[in-house]
Amino acid sequence: MVKPFWRKGTTSLERSKTSLTKNDGLTWYKDLGLHAFGEFSMAMIQANSVMEDQCQIESGPLTFNNPEVQGTFVGVYDGHGGPEASRFIADNIFPNLKKFATESGEISEEVMRNAFGETEEDFLMAVKKQWRKNPQMASVGSCCLAGVICNGLVYIANAGDSRAVLGRSERGGVRAVQLSVEHNANVESARQELWSMHPNDPNILVMKHRMWRVKGIVQVTKSIGDAYLKRAEFNREPLLPKYRVAEHFTKPILSADPSVTVTQLEPEDEFMILASDGLWEHLSNQVAVDIVHSSARQGIARRLLKAALKEAAKKREMRYSDLKEINPGVRRHFHDDITVIVVYLEPQ
Repeated sequence: MVKPFWRKGTTSLERSKTSLTKNDGLTWYKDLGLHAFGEFSMAMIQANSVMEDQCQIESGPLTFNNPEVQGTFVGVYDGHGGPEASRFIADNIFPNLKKFATESGEISEEVMRNAFGETEEDFLMAVKKQWRKNPQMASVGSCCLAGVICNGLVYIANAGDSRAVLGRSERGGVRAVQLSVEHNANVESARQELWSMHPNDPNILVMKHRMWRVKGIVQVTKSIGDAYLKRAEFNREPLLPKYRVAEHFTKPILSADPSVTVTQLEPEDEFMILASDGLWEHLSNQVAVDIVHSSARQGIARRLLKAALKEAAKKREMRYSDLKEINPGVRRHFHDDITVIVVYLEPQ
């Protein structure tokens, strides 16, 4: 179980990032802060021309009318095609979660699913309103990883390929326990799910440049946004041809319905790492938890970023110092935007 003390606060890495330190033009971070059940560290680094990731951590009441239902909400939103979807999620998913938690009086798997569903519908409505003025909004999407700590339980909801990993003490070390389920076409279970949902579509998955892609376009099989792959009304002009699917479809190709896991926290559970796939592309679950377990808390999120970038540089046979000098946009060829939040769990 986690310690039931309360510290109210909220931290978001959003468009302005005004509450965070910016050190080299591409990195934003909060080295150490307090949440309801301990401390946290968060950091993000830009690789794209425009930063497409967003994240947030909220501590406080999880309903609008019952101060007894309190906890910590953590979100990592890995955008693609632009920043609009991830920014929209950062602005809307937590209020939507509080709305459904208020109606049910508690946090539950259903509340998590409903928060995702409402956020998806709201974004698709925004796309529809801007269709004539800004049709490219239909091609923007985002992975969405959300975690809630409440009453000794951790709820993890995921649509996309971000990941949540628990660090659990074991025999003098720490063991990585993955809490999230990933939805990426290069994961066998995700391919099987998509094939079962579209048995009559031989082109639902296409191998392109040695990577599986949905319709030969995107790797994620679940997301918020990507309206052109959800509703046929957006799969047409004036959307640019490169974003359109050739075949007509009658049901959504991608889904926003998240996989949800619920985990009872134990005294051995030390911390969680929630991060976009840019981190996990270069660090294994076990390597990441070992770094956190063996390091000081102050600045641990930035330490994970640095470890991932060193691996990215090593893969390209270049120096880490040289990688740091590459400008955004070009830098995307070496690594993705990366967001990481480490949430410490204080035992009773």
